[in-house]
Amino acid sequence: MNKPLHLPREREVQCLDARGLHRMAYVEWGEADNPRVLVCAHGLTRQGRDFDTLAQAMAGEFRVVCPDVVGRGRSDWLADPAGYQIPAYVADMVTLLARLDAQQLSWVGTSMGGLIGMSLAGLPGCRFEKLVLNDVGPKIEWASLQRIGQYLGQPSHWANLDEAADALWAISQGFGPHTREQWLALSAPQLKPDGDGFKPHYDLALAQPFRTVTPQAATAGEAMLWAAYDRIACPTLLLRGAESDLLAPETAAEMTRRGPRATLYEFAGVGHAPMLVQHDQVEVVRAFLLGD
Repeated sequence: MNKPLHLPREREVQCLDARGLHRMAYVEWGEADNPRVLVCAHGLTRQGRDFDTLAQAMAGEFRVVCPDVVGRGRSDWLADPAGYQIPAYVADMVTLLARLDAQQLSWVGTSMGGLIGMSLAGLPGCRFEKLVLNDVGPKIEWASLQRIGQYLGQPSHWANLDEAADALWAISQGFGPHTREQWLALSAPQLKPDGDGFKPHYDLALAQPFRTVTPQAATAGEAMLWAAYDRIACPTLLLRGAESDLLAPETAAEMTRRGPRATLYEFAGVGHAPMLVQHDQVEVVRAFLLGD
């Protein structure tokens, strides 16, 4: 007998890397035998519990799967930080998708999770039903990468959840307005016990490959991502925070004209990136995923 739809099940899958195997954890919502699967992939330093609100809203129609990308949340950390790269994450997701054996598959990806989804959807033979890209596209603004680099990998220690939530909010105001209750719920899974307090629930070594990115490398990566985007054949929804510094208006507009010709929806008063917690954000995604 399945658990109620509103309770997640914790799962894990073994994935291959250059040093051996690592464990990728994920939570699963909805009926375990539902052939219609929705994968929700998080941003750079986040984890799968970011999607609790969206998952509960979609669990009646989908088996919703929210992985912790390797190096984050409950997943293993890599012995070699050089493995913290999009192609390796894509390979991990292929392993996960094989485990899920989905007959109908859709994807929601926020920021880095969107890059993973875009890369997957652009592979020959990929058969996504629908794709949601949340505040990300083939071109990432260099100023945004510099902003992220200022806090990525910085060691931190917080005495309690409230102190941690305040510190996380200081670097996350682009996520847009949230109630204190909502923000505490988003912050708690970001924390790992550390002595008498907490530290970030991600491998600080994520910063190592991130800091090797140059403007020239970013331009080369952009060309490959545009090529992947142009191969996407499924209906695509592009979400953008109207104040985003990562996805420029010009890039978003270009994404509506080429490749899958994404439908663009902007959220006022939000930067990078909408967290899909607010009712209006959830409803936009829900309508797209369930619509014809």
